[in-house]
Amino acid sequence: MAEFTLELNDDQKQVRDWLHGFAADVIRPAASEWDEREETPWPVIQEAAKVGIYSLDFYAQQFFDPTGLGIPMAMEELFWGDAGIALSIVGTGLAAVGVLANGTEEQIGTWIPQMYGDASDVKVAAFCSSEPDAGSDVASMRTRAVYDEAKDEWVLNGTKTWATNGGIANVHVVVAVVDPELGSKGHASFIVPPATPGLSQGQKFKKHGIRASHTAEVVLEDARIPGHCLLGGKEKLDERLARARERAKSGGERVKNAAMATFEASRPAVGAMAVGTARAAYEVALDYAKTRTQFGRPIIDNQGIAFQLADMRTQIDAARLLVWRASWMASAGKPFTAAEGSMSKLYASETAKSVTAQAVQILGGNGFTREYPVERMHRDAAIYTIFEGTSEIQRLVIARTLSGMPIR
Repeated sequence: MAEFTLELNDDQKQVRDWLHGFAADVIRPAASEWDEREETPWPVIQEAAKVGIYSLDFYAQQFFDPTGLGIPMAMEELFWGDAGIALSIVGTGLAAVGVLANGTEEQIGTWIPQMYGDASDVKVAAFCSSEPDAGSDVASMRTRAVYDEAKDEWVLNGTKTWATNGGIANVHVVVAVVDPELGSKGHASFIVPPATPGLSQGQKFKKHGIRASHTAEVVLEDARIPGHCLLGGKEKLDERLARARERAKSGGERVKNAAMATFEASRPAVGAMAVGTARAAYEVALDYAKTRTQFGRPIIDNQGIAFQLADMRTQIDAARLLVWRASWMASAGKPFTAAEGSMSKLYASETAKSVTAQAVQILGGNGFTREYPVERMHRDAAIYTIFEGTSEIQRLVIARTLSGMPIR
């Protein structure tokens, strides 16, 4: 187990600088165009694949960094470049985490490579959990998976929404209900292979921010998938459901939920994304305040502006510390006894919204135009307090963890 440290080692610094260079030279120059087009930036993803950023190997190296800082460091630098394009580059990772969290070694080795493709033929993947009537309330999920024992196939029916890469993905990871009587404990995750009949893209959403990232509904109509596409396998599922039924009778401990296992693993990474966006907006505002003159002096000479920037930097650094702590704890196998993962996501998300709003204010009228990137950053930042658990849900998780009470 690596000791917690705030000092990156030489290898980590080299990776950070490499990512920063890619974000500055490739992502940022393309950010405005793809935001306006509201399309997946395939050329940028391909460039990321060519240099090795969009690849299973790269994310595996960062994921297995013994300090736990590889993934948050990478997320911060890429999202510093642009949130929409970065999400298109890393969105596949959520589906990959879903397989890593719930799948067998064989499933991991089979499906994750197919999620990325290669530099000459890049692919993306989608994690499908939310539904029109079941976002934060995962117990209300309606997508059903029914086992056809005679054919050893699962039959999936339902509609998923807010799916990053939904419908355009090569591989979809779908969370579905296998036992409605168990509520959220009766869920399981499934791989839907490429070109599966019965899976189609529904509505593609036009969004306020992160517009270079594809978000759509995924419709499942009698989609049949092989039995081996149940993540973890049928034997493990049957055992888990049996334990859940017994504990439901006795009022015993919680049973791991498939979707929640994915979100628990990814929340600090989302916090790091928010830190990257906040840092980008802060740096634009700082540079602007140093060069913009009013009444014969730079506006940073005014306490009203200087104090704002001081608070912004403090919030960003505090958010990063919470993200790094949670990431290190997860890597070291330390339990989140005070919901540290949710703390990091909550604080970093709220920081991104606050800092980007202050950046717009510091730039004044210029900040409200698309000539300056803080307008886009402010729109992008809104998503962090919504996806992968709203800020309200994070507070609920933290409060329940601290109190041990079923706070509602």
